[in-house]
Amino acid sequence: MTGGTTGGEALVAALAAHGVDTVFGIPGTHNLPVYAALARHGVRHVSPRHEQGAAFAADGWARVSGRPGVCLTTTGPAVLNAATAAAQSYSDSVPVLLISPGMPLDHPGRGNGLLHEVKDQRAALDALLAYSHRVTSVAEIPLAVAQAYAAMGTGRPRPVHLEIPLDLLDARAPAPLVPPVPVTPAALPPGLARQAARLLAAAERPVIVAGGGSADGHRELRELAERLDAPVVTTAAGKGTVPDDHPLAVGAGLHHAAVHDLIAGSDVVLAVGTELAPCDLWNGPLEITGTLLRVDSDAQTVITNARPDLPLVADAALALRALASALPAGPPPARDGAHRARTARAERAAQARTEGAAHLEMTQALGRALGPTGVLAADSAMAAYYGALSHLPAHRPRTFLYPAGLGTLGYALPAAIGAKLARPEVPVIALHGDGGLMFTVQELAAAATLRLPLPVLVSDNGGYGEIRNEMADRHDPVHAVDLPGTDFVALAQALGCHGVRARDPEQLADALSAALTADRPTLVHWPEPAAR
Repeated sequence: MTGGTTGGEALVAALAAHGVDTVFGIPGTHNLPVYAALARHGVRHVSPRHEQGAAFAADGWARVSGRPGVCLTTTGPAVLNAATAAAQSYSDSVPVLLISPGMPLDHPGRGNGLLHEVKDQRAALDALLAYSHRVTSVAEIPLAVAQAYAAMGTGRPRPVHLEIPLDLLDARAPAPLVPPVPVTPAALPPGLARQAARLLAAAERPVIVAGGGSADGHRELRELAERLDAPVVTTAAGKGTVPDDHPLAVGAGLHHAAVHDLIAGSDVVLAVGTELAPCDLWNGPLEITGTLLRVDSDAQTVITNARPDLPLVADAALALRALASALPAGPPPARDGAHRARTARAERAAQARTEGAAHLEMTQALGRALGPTGVLAADSAMAAYYGALSHLPAHRPRTFLYPAGLGTLGYALPAAIGAKLARPEVPVIALHGDGGLMFTVQELAAAATLRLPLPVLVSDNGGYGEIRNEMADRHDPVHAVDLPGTDFVALAQALGCHGVRARDPEQLADALSAALTADRPTLVHWPEPAAR
C-alpha cells in the first residue's frame, strides 16, 4: 500500500498528540523509521549511553513532572536492557511508556534466527509491567498509544510496553489519530466522606501517613492535617508532601521506632497514597491498634499489606478535599498534634543520627546546595537510605527520587538527567555510592553532551558497604564486596565532565554549589569518614 502514513510516522504523531516533547532512547536497525519522524513532530530525542539509562531517565522525568516519561529502544537486547529500569518504575508506581519494535508480523512462531530475535519479547515485558501490547496494523498504532495513556492515567500509575512489529514501521496505511482520552479522577462518594470525617473528627490522637500517591494532593493534605491537628509521617516517595519545617511534620522514615510508636499510639490512622510496603517499613508491619482509613486510587492496593477499617478508593486530592469539607466547621479540637509531631520528630531524628552518623556532614552539605526547591535523585545506597532519606530536608513533593521498591543500583545519575531536563529551572543533584555508580557511570558522557550543570556526588565506602555489613552480621566470610582503586575524578574527566575531590564538609558544600552553575556535570568524590 502506498497511501496513508508509515507506522513510524503514525507512532510519533500519536505521541505528539498526547503532549510528548521528549523521548529517551538509542536508535537501532529496527527502529529507524521512528527516528526519521521525530523532528517533524517537534519531539526532542535524548541519547543516554545505555538503554537502562534511557528508561531510568524517563522515570526521573516522570517523577518530577507528573507526566509519563517515554523510552524508545530497538528490539531484543535493547528493550531487555531497559527492562530493569521499567520494572523499577512498576515497583514505584511511575508512568513510563516503553516502546520498541518487535519481530515482523509473519515471523515464524518458533523463530528463525532473525537479528535481535528473542523467544517472546512481548511476554517478557508483560511479566514485568502493567501490560505489554503488540499491535497488528499501522491503523492500530494511534489507538494503542491512546490506550496506554488512558491506562497510565487511571488508578495507580504503572509503566506500559508497546511493541510494534518492525515491518509495520515502514509500512503505509491510513492511521487516523485517536485523541487523548479525558480521564476524570475518581471522587470520594459523599456518604463515605461523611463516614470517614466522623471518625477523624472523633479521634483524640489522629496521625496521617502520606505516600507518593499524595503528591498531587499535597495542598489538600496539609490543609486536612491542620484541620485535624494531626502529625504527618511520610514514605520515601511521599517525602516533601508536607514541608519538613511544618509544625505537624514528623518527616520521612517509616522504619524508625519512633514512627512505629507514634502510629501504635494513635487512635485513628489515615494512610494516603501508600502501599504500606515492606520496602518502606524495613522492620515488619506497622502496629495499628486504632482505626485505619486508607485513601488510594487503586482498589487492590487499598486492601494490601494492612486491611483498612474503611477503604476509600479515590483520587487523593479529591478525597482529601472531601474529607476536609465534611469535617465540622470551626477550629480543630485541641489535640496537641504539634507537640506529638515535635516529640516524634525529635525521637526519629535521634534514631536516624545513630543509624546514619557517617552521612550527616554529607547530608547537611546537600541540603545547603539544594535549598528549598532542589531535587535529589538518590541511588539505592547507604548514603541515601541511612543519610538523605531521614536527614535531608524536603519542602515540596516530587523532589526526592529514590528506587524504593525494586532497589536497583545505578538509578540516580540517569534519573537526575531526566529530572533536570524536565525541570531545568531547579537545582538537581545525583547521589551515588561508589559501587552503584559503576552500573550506569557511562551516563556521565550523556550528561556531558547535554552540558547539564549537574553535580554527581559519589559517597565512597570502598565497595558494597551494606552487603559487607550484612555478611559480617551473619558471621559469614566477608568477600566479593571491596571495590578499591577507582579514580573517579579521572574517570569523570575522561567522560567529558569536571571532577573534584572533597575531604571536609566545607570543601563538599563549596564543590556542590559550584557544580550547580558549571558548564557541564561535575563528579564530586566524597570518601566516607571511615574510608579516608
